[in-house]
This record gives sequence, C-alpha cells and structure tokens, in this order.
Amino acid sequence: MNKFWNWAVNEETGEDSLELKGPIAEESWWGDEVTPKMFKAELAKRNGKNITVWINSPGGDVFAASQIYTALMEHTGHVTVKIDGYAMSAASVVAMAGTKTMMSPTAILMVHNPWGIAMGDAGEMEHMAEVLSEVKESIINAYEIKTGLTRKEISKIMDAETYMNAKKALEHGFIDEILYTDESETQPSYAYSRMAVFNSLRDKIDADHAKVRADPPEAPEDTSVLKAKLLLLTKL
Repeated sequence: MNKFWNWAVNEETGEDSLELKGPIAEESWWGDEVTPKMFKAELAKRNGKNITVWINSPGGDVFAASQIYTALMEHTGHVTVKIDGYAMSAASVVAMAGTKTMMSPTAILMVHNPWGIAMGDAGEMEHMAEVLSEVKESIINAYEIKTGLTRKEISKIMDAETYMNAKKALEHGFIDEILYTDESETQPSYAYSRMAVFNSLRDKIDADHAKVRADPPEAPEDTSVLKAKLLLLTKL
C-alpha cells in the first residue's frame, strides 16, 4: 500500500514531523478500515508530543481529510502546520487543524466547492446535489473555526474557487503566520517604538516644567526701557 503520509524526526528539535505529500488517500480510505486505523495508530504513538505537519498536496478524498483533521484536532500536543508547496481542496481542510498554521511565502492555498460523480435518474442527481451541499457545510465548519469569517463569506470564497497566496490567506485568517518573515514581531516592535516616543516626549515636557519651576524666567524689562533701546537702535 502506498501511504500518502510519512513520519520523520527533526534531529535539532526532537519533534516529530508528519509529511502529507501528494493526493490524500489516492488509493482508498472511505470504506477501507486498514488505512484510517494505521494513520490514527501512528499518530496515537505521538500523543502529547508537539508535531509539525508539512503539507504539499492537491487534495483528494474529503472523508479522509475529515478524519485526519479530526485526529489532529484531538491530538494533545501542539500541532504546527506548515504549507511549503500547496494545500488545495481537501488538503486545505487538514491545514485548518493547526494550532498554528503557516505558509511559505511562495505557497498556495486553494478552497472550492466539493464535487462528485453521479449516475442515474433525476432523483439520483438531486440526491447528489443534496449530498454535496451538506459536504460543503461540513467543510465550512472547519474554515469558520479557523478564520472567524461568516459562513456566507466562506461560501462565496468557495464558490469562486479561490487561490490564495500567503498574504491573502493571512488576511482572510486561513493561516496564522507567513514563514521566514518577522511579521509576528513587527507589530509589537512598532507598538513599543510608538510608546517609547510618547514616553520620551512626556519625560521632556515634565523636565521642562520642573526646570521652569526651579528656575523661573526673569520678569520682563519695563516697557520704557525697551522703548529707549529701540530708539537707540533707530539712531545708529
């Protein structure tokens, strides 16, 4: 059996990495008892440990993605999702399971409406439409939890089959951070700088007020004296 996932250990951090490469459940998953059990058993061995999930997948079986998403959400350790290539369709659902979801600046995330193949009479076609509608709602659930967008907003994004680069995905809330950037530090740094300027100005004003109180300026000269000086200047 060709697995679409692979486990590795980061020698520097000691954390386990789960690599999801290629189509999700290309051979089988739905109706297959072996593959889901194998995945869950391998994940259970790492329960309580922090893991990193690397995703580079065009998507695949939405039911497989649902079980993987749920398994990762149930994982008691910290789950960091890193999209290094692309997370499309069902793979984007898995990406929503990250405690923190991150994208490479060159990666792509794509969401769209579910689709399927149906054969039969009009009743079968209508039934398929109802099924796809419910599947869409289930996918929206995952996006809604992660992004905080309304269901209507998410539905429109899916209807349009939206491709998102890292910045757009971050803007819509599908990810939490862009890899290899300091954006997470930029805002606090800016806030600190603004506060530092404010404090510096306030300290200067307080110091000036203290100086005035300690050494008040001399009283202005009598106006007659000023007039005499002015008259002297005009005669020179």
